[in-house]
Amino acid sequence: MPMQPEFTVSDAGDPAAREVILRGLTQFNVANTGTLDHRPLAVLLRDPASGETLGGLWGRTAWRWLYVELLFVPEALRRGGVGRELMQRAEAEAILRGCHAAWLDTFSFQARGFYEKLGYSAFGQLDEYPPGHSRFFMCKQFAPRSGARMHSVEQA
Repeated sequence: MPMQPEFTVSDAGDPAAREVILRGLTQFNVANTGTLDHRPLAVLLRDPASGETLGGLWGRTAWRWLYVELLFVPEALRRGGVGRELMQRAEAEAILRGCHAAWLDTFSFQARGFYEKLGYSAFGQLDEYPPGHSRFFMCKQFAPRSGARMHSVEQA
């Protein structure tokens, strides 16, 4: 007879418990995909005088996709091309890593228009998250390399 597990609900996650879950999920994913190619990717904005991080882009590449998890440009640096440059540098690095596309999410009170200007389009929407707003899931296909065949999101 299989063991009956105990269930615990908490709002204070234990890093060691997270590691057990991550390790198990990683083993399952590798068994089913044959690869583990997740790599962090950061493009940071730094103060040239102090070296202090002011903002930037935080994400990762995995399975030939770039995922942009976080993007922050301080108010004083907005509308001057800094955000576009962050995205372009991340996309360039992702292409060097063999990625063919990127995805991210943003909220209705954030930067959907900014991402659309960069060629991203919405492929999903979660309404009332947070209440009164929507969360948008967006993606962009990179230009194919010569001889490479691209697949649309619908085909992938």
